[in-house]
Amino acid sequence: MVQETNLEAAAADIVEKGLRNFWYPVTPGYTVSSKPIGVTRLGEEIVIWRDASGTVRAMEDRCPHRGARLSLGWNLNDRIACWYHGVEVNGDGVVANVPAMPSSTLKGKKCIRSYPAKEVGGAVFLWFGDSTESPVKPFHIPEEMTGEEFSGFLCMQNWECNHRYAIDNVMDLMHGRYLHATSHSMAEGDTQAQMAIRPTETGLMFEKVGQRGVNFDWVEFGETSTLWMRLAVPYQKKYGGGEFLIIGFVTPVDEHRCQVYFWRIKKASGLDRNIWRFLYRNRLEGLHWSVLEQDRLVLETMVKNARAKESLYQHDIGLVRVRRHMEQLAANQAKDIARRKELSMTVSA
Repeated sequence: MVQETNLEAAAADIVEKGLRNFWYPVTPGYTVSSKPIGVTRLGEEIVIWRDASGTVRAMEDRCPHRGARLSLGWNLNDRIACWYHGVEVNGDGVVANVPAMPSSTLKGKKCIRSYPAKEVGGAVFLWFGDSTESPVKPFHIPEEMTGEEFSGFLCMQNWECNHRYAIDNVMDLMHGRYLHATSHSMAEGDTQAQMAIRPTETGLMFEKVGQRGVNFDWVEFGETSTLWMRLAVPYQKKYGGGEFLIIGFVTPVDEHRCQVYFWRIKKASGLDRNIWRFLYRNRLEGLHWSVLEQDRLVLETMVKNARAKESLYQHDIGLVRVRRHMEQLAANQAKDIARRKELSMTVSA
């Protein structure tokens, strides 16, 4: 049997580098062209490109011949040719051709990992299974990102902090009234509050008791085939009033870095839709980036091992609940991986 200490270490590694068996946004769509690019996400090195039809392809950024970066190679539509020796690997990770030795036994073998890809809302999402055999879950994101009655814009930033700090930040309702006290959307409301948690069909709702539409007053954490957060913040009257929605995702790069994806969304149609889009591009987008910069600065300068030195209180029950849930998912995944490894060793013996 696998030792409990080994399982704990494996679970800790998973939750720090990123939970598997979920779809994650990995790059804005505009960054992907016919020229292959290399990215690191969840600690995995990946090459991404578009084929002749514009479809996004993704696979492990490693030539199975000698380990050269496929992201340095040539796009041959549904495959990439390695720059080093010309070995051609298709989007499924199968060696399609070995020009230097046509009789090579590499030809026709699946030698590297491929990643199912979806392009939605201006971002490319990839599926990260906990093994190459893991079944791919149907892609599911909040309806506001795809519904015709909604209009939104994507903001993405690279942050030099562990992804869990970024999730904690969104689950922390009270920081809006302090850190963002001079912003266009979070300058009002009480500086004190009681918090409550209630379950939803896909996760939980964390909210301030007795306050709505004033500041950052509620956030929903959802787990479908993606991990997402949904919240609403108001505009001050001088900026048009009303609320707008934010749908957020956090993608680990490795245990020290992450990407944050925030879609700013408003339900609007006709002239209202055009006014919202014009107002956002010409006035509000810069203000939103300022808020993100405040978050980034605080999180990137947190003291070393900050989570181990915390003294939490009632306002933090939302982030504590999400932390525990993610840690439990990681523990389950570590056990599943260990069981498969044991089974494989038994069969091979």
